Amino acid sequence: MAPRSSLRLKIVTSETTTHTHCPYCAFQCGVVMTDRADHAGAIDVRPDDDFPVNRGQMCIKGFTSAALLDHPERLTAPKIRGRAGRLLPARWDTALDFVAERLLRLRELHGPAALAAFGSGALTNEKTYLLGKFARLALRSPNVDYNGRYCMSSAAAGHNKAFGIDRGLPFPVSDIAQTKALLLWGANCAETLPPIMQWIFAQRDNGGALIVVDPRRTDTARAAALHLQPTPGSDLALANGLLYLALEEKLVDTAYIAARTDGFDDLRRVVLSYHPAHVERLTGVSTQDQLKAVRLLAEAPSSMLLSGRGPEQQSKGSDTVLSFINLMLALGKVGKPYSGYGCLTGQGNGQGGREHGQKADQLPGYRHIEDPEHRAAIARVWGIDPAELPTKGKSAYELLDALGPEGGIRALLVFGSNVAVASPNALNIERRLASLDLLVVCDAFVNETARDAHVLLPVAQFAEEEGTMTNLEGRVILRQKVRPAPPEVKTDIEIFCELARRLGAGKHFQYTSAEQVFDELRRATAGARADYSGITYDKIRRHRGVFWPCPSVEHPGTPRLFAERFHHPNGRARFHAVHHRPAAELPDDAYPLYFTTGRYKEHYNSGAQTRRVSKLEEAKPEPKVEVHPRLAARLGVVEGDSLLVESRRGAVTFRVAVVPSIRPDTLFAPFHWGGKKAANILTVPALDPTSRMPEFKVCAVRARRVSESN
Repeated sequence: MAPRSSLRLKIVTSETTTHTHCPYCAFQCGVVMTDRADHAGAIDVRPDDDFPVNRGQMCIKGFTSAALLDHPERLTAPKIRGRAGRLLPARWDTALDFVAERLLRLRELHGPAALAAFGSGALTNEKTYLLGKFARLALRSPNVDYNGRYCMSSAAAGHNKAFGIDRGLPFPVSDIAQTKALLLWGANCAETLPPIMQWIFAQRDNGGALIVVDPRRTDTARAAALHLQPTPGSDLALANGLLYLALEEKLVDTAYIAARTDGFDDLRRVVLSYHPAHVERLTGVSTQDQLKAVRLLAEAPSSMLLSGRGPEQQSKGSDTVLSFINLMLALGKVGKPYSGYGCLTGQGNGQGGREHGQKADQLPGYRHIEDPEHRAAIARVWGIDPAELPTKGKSAYELLDALGPEGGIRALLVFGSNVAVASPNALNIERRLASLDLLVVCDAFVNETARDAHVLLPVAQFAEEEGTMTNLEGRVILRQKVRPAPPEVKTDIEIFCELARRLGAGKHFQYTSAEQVFDELRRATAGARADYSGITYDKIRRHRGVFWPCPSVEHPGTPRLFAERFHHPNGRARFHAVHHRPAAELPDDAYPLYFTTGRYKEHYNSGAQTRRVSKLEEAKPEPKVEVHPRLAARLGVVEGDSLLVESRRGAVTFRVAVVPSIRPDTLFAPFHWGGKKAANILTVPALDPTSRMPEFKVCAVRARRVSESN
């Protein structure tokens, strides 16, 4: 026997480190995930110091993202609702057979348009592409849309009209640090995109001026040299007023307008009706502050205007975006170094999600489903006759509002979206979901949308599969697999393929990997506006992302757009004469206050993920309604009281936060909670006529203090 001193127990540990990306917002921070075998499967997450977008910074959501992978509430097997109304575990074949049989029967009884699919800006490009293909070839339905209609659609509409192409930022995020004047309009970056603040602070440290337009004095606004605090819903009037002053002060770039744009004379005639005194009455922003803002933008050698959801989530959001673009074109800034207009995309794949066919009116590559040439191009890739493609279907809210026998849509498949919380007039959507003959929810967790689901299908999470995302700059990046999914969990791609086979369309869905799907997407986008044909997984890995358009494998990608030409046939940008119009619902005697919504930095969208992470839930356990001290005194409430907020659609009781940072005529609450705390119970489903964006940011409410016992 060997001496005791020579006996050693050698503990063997192993770990796998993977460079990938955060599952949340469109900044798509580079992260390094380390799967440590000696920690019972625990995964460490840290920011990637070398990724050029976040450069080693990350918000609290990214740091805690791995908590979702082994969460005890995670779905790990399919479930079917039994006769007693309970969701019971089922085998995959049983669940998929059940779904397919119901879909086939409903299609036979009511036609293909009775079936619908709803996607998400959280889906990878590969899933986005396949969802649109699945809806049109396997379901044979026109009705497919996604929650990006609630997020990016107004900015997209404005970009396409003015520039002929839609990419949220037409320049890398690093350009922000170099611009000499930066106007953030309705974008509270400190809460919604925290790592971007390093570029904004660098801009300020480099001698640049920061202007913020927001009805609230947010953390972002506190960093500004100038904060304009307009009445909710008056953004378009303010932008037109700034252009009026630019004309009056002779700050417009007439040479640029003549050389690079069309339509300025029509715009001039409209804008000259926006006298600063009139704009001050409409917006509450003084003429003096209007003049300061436009001078800062115009006189700086470089300037940017970046917008967020504040002005976009309105029933005139598309026109408001056009008013921003009009201003920056007239000042001669678009396409110049460190200058121009861009929108700060919200959802993780909000950019790619609107490019590849999960919108009711689009086909892959940003092609239009009603354009014969575009239909023919996609039909060739898919190996079908163009006549087999359905035409345009219903947009997101209109699709959900048509659920049930009354609206005609009998079955809905939901992928990665919690529509019961995210949609305006949420009580109406709850009723519509409950009226379906078949509701299938594909997700990692049971969310509010799944409350009335007939089938739940568990799907892989971000670290358990591979796929590309397109961040807010138009940089296509690769989420890499960190570890396998649980044994009884499938990817969305596997679900599309297995359901398609059961629906008789299996020959179109024979994929064995996400990369194989991406290679088909590349072919489908070749020659289109959003051209990914020159992007490969290997190229993304080598270059830490590739900017589209990238029309060939040899092409380096396009970090900056518009330096030489715009994407209309004549290469010129187009001005659009747009008029201010009131919000669909303004305060009156019965409902005398404005209500608007937004985010907390600790939570994301409907909160289906972040409300399950203990650190995030502890930091922000409930939504609070922000009330100005003067309004609080009038309502008789103090910090921590309960306030019943009512609109014409429903009522929500919030805990009160008394803050001087909000206008005295406005209430604000975050929208991350569902059930009785859902802010979207109050919001109005008035839709932008172009983008079909609901008016989340403006509605009329009344409020009164309630006791704890009520």
